[in-house]
Amino acid sequence: MITMNEFTKEQEESRKKAIFDRMAPRRQQHILKKGYDKWDPFCEPKDPIDIRQDKTKRTTQMLVREFLQTRLTESYSNAYGSGVLEIALGVINDDDRYKGMYDFSCWYQDLLIREGKS
Repeated sequence: MITMNEFTKEQEESRKKAIFDRMAPRRQQHILKKGYDKWDPFCEPKDPIDIRQDKTKRTTQMLVREFLQTRLTESYSNAYGSGVLEIALGVINDDDRYKGMYDFSCWYQDLLIREGKS
């Protein structure tokens, strides 16, 4: 099988012109506006955005779903669920704001336990 690297410059240009000629006039105008020379119909497709995962290989949605399943449905509101999702996104994206919120929450929980208020 022949790959793109095995075509000569003339063959590539011939193929490019053939593709261009078969396009709808509106699409041709779009390419001409941006520059025919800059247009590469043979470029590799871009990879999809990676799905972010935490250290346990879970996505944000997986973490939120697992966490909320440990709660009684009646015991939390939409605002509660929204907060869970927001902090999960922040932690997975390694955002300092959310790391600070998490660290404070852990510290505060420990404080309440130490003082017998939990």
